[in-house]
Amino acid sequence: MEIIRECLILVDNLNVVIDGRKFSAKKRNLSYEHDYSWRIDFGALLNKVADGHKIVNAILVGSAPPPNDSLWKMAENAGFQVETHERGPSGENVVNIESVASALKVIYKHPEPAVLKLLSADRDFMPLIRSAYNEKWENELWGFSNSISNDLAQMVHRVLLLDDVFDTIGKYQS
Repeated sequence: MEIIRECLILVDNLNVVIDGRKFSAKKRNLSYEHDYSWRIDFGALLNKVADGHKIVNAILVGSAPPPNDSLWKMAENAGFQVETHERGPSGENVVNIESVASALKVIYKHPEPAVLKLLSADRDFMPLIRSAYNEKWENELWGFSNSISNDLAQMVHRVLLLDDVFDTIGKYQS
């Protein structure tokens, strides 16, 4: 019988949202690059990515939304630890650094190796993957096929495509 390991889920929100909207537009043969009617279902995403593993922590980091936006509250209600930052002149760099710092705290404090499930295509996460690997953690990279970084893919134990669970992790708004 296989032992179900614990996992840490780390979501680069902007990366997943943009790539999901591009994937949706292509899937629906739309004439524009992004399908803004597609929305992530955070509870479904968390459930699908956990894939039976006990979740130690689920971290979602992104740029601060407008005051009337309900996106982050939905993510919190679905079980994510949400961290937002004002978008600076260098774009999402602070967001990615905060993601890495938050994940490293979990990895270094956790009593035994688990599975890091990273949802991003951003090369900024290479040091995190290396650190998790050095701590004997397994590493999974989740992303859309249109954005998987070869550099990241070569560093992890498994690459899983969000393409394959697209209809489960999102829905369309009218």
